[in-house]
Amino acid sequence: MKAFLLTLMGCWLGLRPFSLAQRVAVRSANPSPQAVYAAEQLKKALRERKYTVGSEPVEYFVLLKLDAATFGPEAYGISRQGKTLSITGGDGRGLIYGSLAVVEELRNGVGLPQIKAQNERPAFALRAIKFDLPWDTYRHSYALDLHAETCRDTTYWKAFLDMMVQNRFNALSLWNLHPYTFMIRPKNFPAATPFNDQELKQWQTLFRSIFRMAHERAIDTYLIPFNIFTSPEFSKAYNVNPALNNLTHHHFIDGDTSEIVKRYTRECVTQVLQEYPELTGFGLTLGEAMGGMTPQQRENWMKATMIEGMRLAGRKTKLIHRIPFSSTTGSLGVTSIDTEKLTRKSIEAEGALPFIEGPIWADLKYNWSHGHSTPKLVKVHGGKLYDTYFVPDPKAYKITWTVRNEDFFCLRWGVPGFVRAHLAANRQSYVGGYFLGSETYIPAKDYFTKPGGPVDWKYAFERQWLFYKLWGRLLYNPATPDAVFKAEFTRRYGPSASGLLEAYALASSTPLRLASLFDFTWDFSLYSEGMLAHDAKKNVAYISVDRLLTQPVLDPDYVSASDYVKTVIAGGGFEPTKITPPKLAQMLEQDGQKALQVVKSINTSANRSLHYEVADVQVWANLGFHLAEKLKGAVALQTYRTQGGESNKQAAVTHLEAALRYWDAVVAITRPLYNDMPLVHFSEQKGRTWEQNETLRFHWEKLRGEVANDVEIARNAVFTPEK
Repeated sequence: MKAFLLTLMGCWLGLRPFSLAQRVAVRSANPSPQAVYAAEQLKKALRERKYTVGSEPVEYFVLLKLDAATFGPEAYGISRQGKTLSITGGDGRGLIYGSLAVVEELRNGVGLPQIKAQNERPAFALRAIKFDLPWDTYRHSYALDLHAETCRDTTYWKAFLDMMVQNRFNALSLWNLHPYTFMIRPKNFPAATPFNDQELKQWQTLFRSIFRMAHERAIDTYLIPFNIFTSPEFSKAYNVNPALNNLTHHHFIDGDTSEIVKRYTRECVTQVLQEYPELTGFGLTLGEAMGGMTPQQRENWMKATMIEGMRLAGRKTKLIHRIPFSSTTGSLGVTSIDTEKLTRKSIEAEGALPFIEGPIWADLKYNWSHGHSTPKLVKVHGGKLYDTYFVPDPKAYKITWTVRNEDFFCLRWGVPGFVRAHLAANRQSYVGGYFLGSETYIPAKDYFTKPGGPVDWKYAFERQWLFYKLWGRLLYNPATPDAVFKAEFTRRYGPSASGLLEAYALASSTPLRLASLFDFTWDFSLYSEGMLAHDAKKNVAYISVDRLLTQPVLDPDYVSASDYVKTVIAGGGFEPTKITPPKLAQMLEQDGQKALQVVKSINTSANRSLHYEVADVQVWANLGFHLAEKLKGAVALQTYRTQGGESNKQAAVTHLEAALRYWDAVVAITRPLYNDMPLVHFSEQKGRTWEQNETLRFHWEKLRGEVANDVEIARNAVFTPEK
């Protein structure tokens, strides 16, 4: 009898796989798609833990319910009374999040009776993914086209949307130059769609599936076309001005504001909203193919086409108004106070419209195209940001920040402290949330992983699971402890991997530091993972020691190597808060060494997926060592060129030779693991078309000659004293 009682107690504590005490019923009085999804996720996790779900007699209950008055939007509470665990959501989204919190506990080995009471509520209202669809893309490149088949598979979208909701992302924005003809056959312009009825039905099934699955997971969906584009078929069939037909969809051309294009765009917006009722909203972008138009003319175009199209749809629509960067009539321009005033006035007018569901998300790029740099806001697309959008506090809209990633696609990344610092700097009352995503990378097909054995991922986004988990969970609750992320490493790879979070926090700070040191603007101006940047000839090339010396810094707390040498030679000094090249080199070395020490004892021989995780830490660490030696070499080289001294020249050579050795270490680690990879950054350079550049590939090994050339630059340096 005593043995039986001990066995029963062990089963109740979740220590044994089966007993009557482990029969569980999941009950919900709410028939909504979100409640159904929440219940299914719970049942799946319970079965994984060997609980018997739904069989009689039931010994334990999980109850799903709603209580908007107590918890509010997206919030949840978990409580227990006797053998009933209650998950209460402030709405359907909160109910899902509460259920997923229990799922996470179960998968981390916590028995159902040990799950503790907890409450969470969102810190940021919008937690969105920016996703560029791989057809009719903004940039033209094989690196984007290769995702087309993957992104036409609903299995991919199910996995991606599951990842989003697990990490508390609540909005998916789909970006495309001209998406309408993939979704509808315009009633009054049927020849604009290039597909026959069967082909169009396949496209429509795809989009309806995406929107339906997103709705089930309480994820809002936004369609964001660029302007002013039409389909080539439309241009040919309806006698569009041949000077403006833009059949190849280039960005920087004059806008076609003819009446037929206005009508076509307006009717497309209306028809899409009517045929896709689960599509949440639209986004406005004011820039591409709108050359020759003033900021006011661009706003007028949007009002006459997209806003009016929303009105005619006969239903409420949410809206993203991407804040324009050009204050001129050119496609590329600079920011200005006058443009900010004009834009704020337009957004506030849109916010007063009865068919638009507020708040409007007024979006800006944080630190232009490279948000993974410094958490300080230094600039937006186009330059300086004034305070027009914040003073006085807006009522019709909330500012959102797009944090672009054009800097690491292959290597895994995860620095919790950076994300927390970013969010802490942007908790003002006028901030509504964030968009995370890229323009030059689509997280779909895994074209990185070299064949050689099984891995536990299929899609590219699954390789970067830590990136999404950090941003999503901390956007929802910045107080989420590191223990949550450590536990995921342990769940995936066992106790020996528990230190990987610390290792990534240390080693993958390297790209952030490079992007803080090396100023940038648009997409191709920096690719931190490859130590690549746009050079003087407008080609994407390895950042040479000379380029490092001439490039200004982004973060005002950083000091460039040339400014450092100039100040030291003049007898000056630096405030303790300044990050000088010697200090930065020391930081890179210390963090890299600590990271390598953490992963040193992890045995990866039996787990190829874990091997990749550890290898990426090692690569980031060695890239950090490479940058540290390069900084030392740059300081010595500049000192020699300014003051002379053979010892300075020899020091430059020695440090740059060491930088080359660390680059060789990167090559040795990555060559067996990573393919030669297509890179969008290579598509527009060397005076050739993107089609001609399709064969170009990135791998660290391919850059070795450029890295080695730094040593020759130092060896051939000449001291030229000033007269």
